[in-house]
Amino acid sequence: MYIERKPSLNVDDLKEEFKESIDHINESEEALEMVVGFVALEQLYSSALKEVSTKLDILDDQFQQMYKHNPIHHMERRVKEMRSLINKLARKGCDISTESAKENILDVAGIRVVCNYLDDIYVIEDLLLKQADVNLIKRKDYIEYPKENGYRSLHIVVTIPVYLAHSMELVPVEIQIRTIGMDMWASLEHKIRYKNSENTEKYRAVLKQCATDITSVEGKLQDIYSEVFKN
Repeated sequence: MYIERKPSLNVDDLKEEFKESIDHINESEEALEMVVGFVALEQLYSSALKEVSTKLDILDDQFQQMYKHNPIHHMERRVKEMRSLINKLARKGCDISTESAKENILDVAGIRVVCNYLDDIYVIEDLLLKQADVNLIKRKDYIEYPKENGYRSLHIVVTIPVYLAHSMELVPVEIQIRTIGMDMWASLEHKIRYKNSENTEKYRAVLKQCATDITSVEGKLQDIYSEVFKN
């Protein structure tokens, strides 16, 4: 599963559209150029997501062909919205510019890979990182070392080449790889945490125990699958 592709944006058309508003809100040409720059940045990172998604699709298809098993259950991808990106730059005390975003924010583009079994997570990571044009720049294994609240997932940030009309850019993409159970847990925890802080405290211990239980169940399912289908 992927998020829907947004309509293509033409930068010159966008400039004209914003200029119409500028006459009314008295914004500067510099502000307009910044907005246009962030839109172009969004397109660049969207292209990087397409590249990574294609690589993962190919790996999943090959696994089905060779082993009659799809390690990937589904994928979700997103590019940070301009407002969210600018707010994050401000929180980090960084300059508000596209260059600053490229230098300081590694999760502008993100893809979540939800796998069927625990072993699939590390298989996908290993095969992806073996590709010559994929370069690992950051890795955090929250499966081996869970967060205090019970969160589990493998996070890697890689750079991927994006070939444009007149240039090539290496673009970072954050990839979160987790099982179906881990994804279900993370989704619920996120909703509770952002809906009501009191509920977060109320269910903290229960959620942490659920994370442990999910890991135990998924470990047993992995053992069964390995015994039945890999021998």
